[in-house]
Order: sequence, then C-alpha cells, then structure tokens
Amino acid sequence: MAHYAMSLDTPWSAERAFKYLADLAHFADWDPGVKKSVAVNGTGPGIGAAWDVTVGGVGRDITLRYVISEMQQDRRVEVRAESSTLRSVDVMTFVPQQSGCTVTYDATLETLGVLKVISPVLALSFKRIGDRAAGGLRRALESTN
Repeated sequence: MAHYAMSLDTPWSAERAFKYLADLAHFADWDPGVKKSVAVNGTGPGIGAAWDVTVGGVGRDITLRYVISEMQQDRRVEVRAESSTLRSVDVMTFVPQQSGCTVTYDATLETLGVLKVISPVLALSFKRIGDRAAGGLRRALESTN
C-alpha cells in the first residue's frame, strides 16, 4: 500500500477551499498527473457524486471512477475509487485559521489482484507523484484570486 499526506496553509477560507477541492472537476487544474476529470453523477460535491478521473499511466492512461463516500460540509471530504487492480482513498480536511485555513490531503493507493506484487515499487513512485500533486495544490491554493 502506498500512502502520501501533506498539509498546507492557504489564504482561502475553509468554505472556499472545500468548495474547490470537493468538486473533483478541478483535479486536473492542480494535479499534473491528472489528464482530465469528468463528472458522471451529480452536479457538484455531495455523497455519491462521481467523476471519471484519467491519469497518465505506464504505457497507457488509466481512468478510475472517484465517488464521494463521506462528507462534512466545509470540514472533510473522502473520495474513493476502485478497479480490479487498484483502490484509492483520498481524504481532504479543512481547518479554519485566523486568516484562511489549513488543508490536509491524505491519499492511500493500494494494489489489488495481480498488481499486488508491484506494491513496493508503487509505494516508492507514489511519493514522487504526491510531491508533484502537492506542488500543484500549493500553487492553486496560494493564489488570492
């Protein structure tokens, strides 16, 4: 199992950061590994809302359906995706601060079935992937626009 977690302070309010990140249509705006994210159920954040998220894979693109499984308005959102070979769980939390908020992004990626043998290799590359995504998230949430 691969795991990546990061926290950052942003001038954005918890409400604004939540609204932006809980709408996975924005995934491709800040995560350089995401090629596109298309809403397939719901018109915005809510339990059961789903997006097909396409990432660049080794030799081919991979599309996973991410579904909001848990949500506490302006505080926490959990999204999950699962295929026959991968399970992804991403949890975002939003803590109000005096000026802005602290966003924590915690992601777990687990290989399933025949891919389970590559789990140690995935754990190593997941850090690099996570660092790139964290950089994009930091740039997006540091803007005052």
